[in-house]
Amino acid sequence: MAGYSFSLEPIEVLPVKTANRLIQTRIPAPGTRELLARLESCESRSMQGQLPIVWQRAEDFSVFDLADNRYIDFTSTIFVANVGHSNSRINQAIGSTVNQPLYSCYAYSNEMRANYLEKLIAFAGHPFEKAFLLSAGTEATEAAFKLMRMHGQKVGKRRLGIVCIEGNWHGRTLAAQMMSSNLAQRQWIGYQDADIHHIAFPYPWELTEGQGADFFTAELKKLINTGIDIAQDICGFMLETFQGWGAVFYPKDFVQAIEVVCREHGILLSFDEMQSGFARTGEKFGYQHYGVTPDLICCGKGMGGGVPLSGVLGRAAILDLPEVGSMSSTHSANPLVCAAGLAVIEEIESRNIVAETKRKGRLLFAALQVLQDRFPNRVKHVLGQGLIAAILIHDPKSGQPAGEFCSKVAQLCMQQGLLVVHTGRESIKIGPPLTISDDALLEGVEVLGNCIAKVAQE
Repeated sequence: MAGYSFSLEPIEVLPVKTANRLIQTRIPAPGTRELLARLESCESRSMQGQLPIVWQRAEDFSVFDLADNRYIDFTSTIFVANVGHSNSRINQAIGSTVNQPLYSCYAYSNEMRANYLEKLIAFAGHPFEKAFLLSAGTEATEAAFKLMRMHGQKVGKRRLGIVCIEGNWHGRTLAAQMMSSNLAQRQWIGYQDADIHHIAFPYPWELTEGQGADFFTAELKKLINTGIDIAQDICGFMLETFQGWGAVFYPKDFVQAIEVVCREHGILLSFDEMQSGFARTGEKFGYQHYGVTPDLICCGKGMGGGVPLSGVLGRAAILDLPEVGSMSSTHSANPLVCAAGLAVIEEIESRNIVAETKRKGRLLFAALQVLQDRFPNRVKHVLGQGLIAAILIHDPKSGQPAGEFCSKVAQLCMQQGLLVVHTGRESIKIGPPLTISDDALLEGVEVLGNCIAKVAQE
């Protein structure tokens, strides 16, 4: 995102008024530039780089700016608002907790914690028996990293190797950053843990049907050729459920081949479900698309419906590896976030959101296929599952990834009342609240297509 700078200068745009969008001022809205300047003067620069819009409020699948312009939200605040912004069930649950009153209790017990954890484990189903709750996704992946290595120690591994996938992203703290493969972004660490290994991602467009397992076998041989003994030197595999930047899912047989190796050699299989969990892909959790059974899943984002809630779920024998008091967190499982998390699951179940997301996903991808047919030389791939999607755009002349083109499209979409995920790469990501109406979903894709056409003309 640092490579493209969005203009903060308000410009005249055509007014928009539909059932789902309202643009009635210059864009960015009056007051946006001034507020962003205030933040720039006192907030870390790392928080900058997004589209120049100030969110005043958000309801269901709509976002409103300072001037009450209304946008269709295809971001869910980076896939957080799965059950809709300001969901009434979550509002009520948080309000009841605030009136208790009990905001925080550290590791001391509270009834809401028990209520939520019981519901969470029942929702997740087999093989998950226990959970450890935290505040942010990167904490969850760090905890899984710790648990995998503790399990490796328990079963007598010679080394505590973790195998990760190139291009996957797991967070910005130490182990999470090392498990991610962006070399530039982990330069600050100063070294690389010699027992964290990366194998290549099997981009499906580079493989024919059924080649995923062979691809994994070849990558595993490369690892073995470096002197690694898979049985003795590897204690865990960590997979982001799909390649986050482009909603790129693995070939099914690639993941299944990994599971076979894990089971043969006493290795734990973990999934980073931050973007894919809690009905986002048309399943409760994204790993279910692969027909495998993980040992650990790391959750966050949509888990809390807008409050800071994350967690690691797994079998009791793994979650109970840390001694009493040796793995806790100041804000872990406080009553407020547990109440919100419980409301999220109740909303998913009561509104049949898993099935509805699968149905809406068919609508979305049919519309995106039409869009790809409209721009066959520019939209190279349409990827995703359920209500997580990405279109990958390349320059029709050079064939190279068109990151700047995508940034311009994202900005034009905003000017026309649609918010898409700006990745800073050749992808435009789509992840609306799962409660979005069919007509708003299709209207958003129509706006996206018109904006691609306009930027292409320019």
